[in-house]
Amino acid sequence: MTALYVLDVPENTAVAKVAGQDPDVAVAKLGPYFEITADGAIVVDRRATGCRHAVWYSCVAGVGGGEIVQHDKDALRVEPR
Repeated sequence: MTALYVLDVPENTAVAKVAGQDPDVAVAKLGPYFEITADGAIVVDRRATGCRHAVWYSCVAGVGGGEIVQHDKDALRVEPR
């Protein structure tokens, strides 16, 4: 399972919301974080989140069971190991 952790602050809420629109992705709360999980890849489109670049590039708190293969102005993509 691939997991992406994003701090639960108002600036990052859109990241979790957009990620959760994928039917293969689950979003839950784990302490002060959104835990975004999937059996496969997790892909979040930056423009769909409405996040400004400073927020976008600082939203990742951690990754489990995978690795970030893309984190640019277009998308954040975490692939399973």
